[in-house]
Amino acid sequence: MNISSPPPATATPRLSLTDQQHLVDKLEVFKIQGRDKHGRKVLRIVGKFFPARSVSNEAVNNYLEEKIFPSLGERPFSVVYLHTDANRSGNFPGISTLRSIYDAIPITLKDRLQAVYFVHPGLQARLFLATFGRLLFKSGLYKKLKYVKRLEFLWDQVRRNEVEIPEFVYDHDAELEYRPMMDYGLESDHPRPRVYVAPCTSSTSMMDSPFVYSMRCIA
Repeated sequence: MNISSPPPATATPRLSLTDQQHLVDKLEVFKIQGRDKHGRKVLRIVGKFFPARSVSNEAVNNYLEEKIFPSLGERPFSVVYLHTDANRSGNFPGISTLRSIYDAIPITLKDRLQAVYFVHPGLQARLFLATFGRLLFKSGLYKKLKYVKRLEFLWDQVRRNEVEIPEFVYDHDAELEYRPMMDYGLESDHPRPRVYVAPCTSSTSMMDSPFVYSMRCIA
């Protein structure tokens, strides 16, 4: 499944608390959707959609407490965090927000969290988590973090037909296949023209192979 990126949120004026929560809901930053290969619910988080300049920690925490946490139920669950482009245009939440969100999660919910699949981490994110991750999230949660360099590896853990992935994530995944040094910070991720293969005839676009041209044509 593919969805397009929403328009970027404006930084000003500051919205009311209620409007901030509506914005987070409208952008679908957090969405419970599908299950992993173990049958656990999946909380999908799209980093690029996070309107960091427009919402407060209080608004995010209230939204999670009211809309997300209750829907996770009483059983184990997993998180799919799409970090693709999350370091651009002011959409990275920042250390204080990450810590605030972590502290707001009920202890029983933390215990039920089985894995966090961190898609397209990039070198900076890896260095940050390696340096501050254990302090920021404590060892229990840090050990559940699983780096996922390509979508093909995500589908080893998650039922791909049940989780919506934005098109820009597929595009970035394809670019990484052409420019693998981006994974290690040895090449800039500044956009450049891409070479695309002929479009496939399948109505469903998927990508679960290291070969860019192959699995996008398989339904």
